[in-house]
Amino acid sequence: MSSPLKPPAGDWWSTPVHGQERAWLWLIGVTCTILFGWMVGWVYVGQQNPTGPTYRTTTEDYQEKVAAYLEEGEQTDRGIRPAGRDVFVAGAQFAWDGFPAVLETGVEYRLHLSTYDVQHGFSIRYEDALWKQINLQAVPGYEWVVPVRFEEPGTYHVVCNEFCGIGHRLMHAEFHVVPSGQMEAADAVRAGRVATREAADAE
Repeated sequence: MSSPLKPPAGDWWSTPVHGQERAWLWLIGVTCTILFGWMVGWVYVGQQNPTGPTYRTTTEDYQEKVAAYLEEGEQTDRGIRPAGRDVFVAGAQFAWDGFPAVLETGVEYRLHLSTYDVQHGFSIRYEDALWKQINLQAVPGYEWVVPVRFEEPGTYHVVCNEFCGIGHRLMHAEFHVVPSGQMEAADAVRAGRVATREAADAE
């Protein structure tokens, strides 16, 4: 079966390109060059690309780390308050382990990220501006340590944005970020109440 399109007759490939076509080709080339340079520059200027070391791990080892993190942290009415600056979270079909977490503004935390089963997306979204988000990947067999710092208080939603099965839509968790110093003030109030109670008991 022959093609309905007939090839041009004569030495068509030697025909000079029309001036308007050359202008469009130059415009496209310059635009692509600008966009490419923009993407490369954004790596260094935009500070949007996550960094941090990655370590090999196993499901069992990482589950132990998350369990220790939950045990050492303080359970509050809004979630787990880390004992230090390390925050351990993990994905699993179909939930997040290590949440909800209560963090402070202006403090740089080391977010440890992994998964117990399949690959999961890890998208952090600020509730008052959903366009402010960061997208990471949780990969089985690897522990990714990402430095994170929250500048604004509020609730940050975490969703899985990598389809992981029929319960994918259920993978939702939250970071509750409070103003810097608020947790220390709460500790001081709590310590004062304990001291008052102990003094009353002693009498």
